[in-house]
Amino acid sequence: MTTLPDVTGVDLDLDNGWLTIWFNQPETRNALTDELVDGVRRTLEAVSDDRDVRGITLRGRHGVFCAGGNLKQFKASFQGGGSDGGGSRDSTIEMSKGAAVLFDLINEAPQVVIAIIEGAAMAGGFGMACCADVVICEADAKFAMTETAIGISPAQIAPFVIQKLGYATARRLMLTAARFNGEGAHDLGFADFVASDVDGLNAIEQQIRSQVLKCAPGAIADTKSLIIALPDMSREEAIQAAAENFTGRLLSDEGREGVASFLEKRKPVWAKG
Repeated sequence: MTTLPDVTGVDLDLDNGWLTIWFNQPETRNALTDELVDGVRRTLEAVSDDRDVRGITLRGRHGVFCAGGNLKQFKASFQGGGSDGGGSRDSTIEMSKGAAVLFDLINEAPQVVIAIIEGAAMAGGFGMACCADVVICEADAKFAMTETAIGISPAQIAPFVIQKLGYATARRLMLTAARFNGEGAHDLGFADFVASDVDGLNAIEQQIRSQVLKCAPGAIADTKSLIIALPDMSREEAIQAAAENFTGRLLSDEGREGVASFLEKRKPVWAKG
C-alpha cells in the first residue's frame, strides 16, 4: 500500500495509481520556496520504489504553475552583508545544489511524469517542467527564463532545458530571457500538447493517463533509465546496455506476462481501464 509523507507547501492526491502533486503556495505564486521544494522532494523519494504509483502529475493551484525561485528568500537569506555579497557563500551553494536534487528526482523518476501548466512557468519553474516526460500547457500560459534579466544565471536548470529544447534553442532562450506563450512553447518543442482551457488540459491528461496505465510499470521504469543513460554512452556501451536492458525485460515476470497475454489475446495483469 502506498504511503505518502506528511508535507507542507504541496497537496497530494492519489487516485487509481496516479499521484498528483499540487503546488499550493499562493502567496508566492508557487515559487520554489524551501517548503515547496522539500515537499516535492520528500514525496518523490517516498514513491520512487513504489510501482503501485504508475504516474505523477505536477501542477499548480490558483491558476499558476510556478513563478521560479523565491527572490524574497534569496535577498533575505543570501544577499545580506559580507564581502562575498551574501550571508554565506557556502549556504548559497548548498541551496542551489538542493534545487538540483529536486530536478534530478523529477527527471529520473521511474514513473511517467506530466507537467500541467496554467498561468505561468518562469525561470526555475520552467526548468522544473523541462524535467517532466510530458508537458501540457494552456495556450495563453506565459514562459521565460528570466534569470539573466535580473542579473543571475539559469544554472541548475540548464542541463534539463538543453535536454528538452536542444542546445541552440536553449542557449538562445537562456541568454536573451525571451518570453513566449503556450503556442510558442509548442512551436519550440517544450509543450507536447496545448489546450485552450482547464477542461482541455484535463482531457489531455486523462488520455495520457489511460495510455500509461496500459503499460507495465517496471517496463516504464527500465525504459526511462535506459533513455536517460544513453546520451553519455559510447556506441559500444549503448549496444551492451540496450541488450542487457532488453534481456532483463524479456525474462522478467512482466515480460513473460506481456508476451503470454498478447498470444492469448487478453489484457496483461497490470492494464487498467
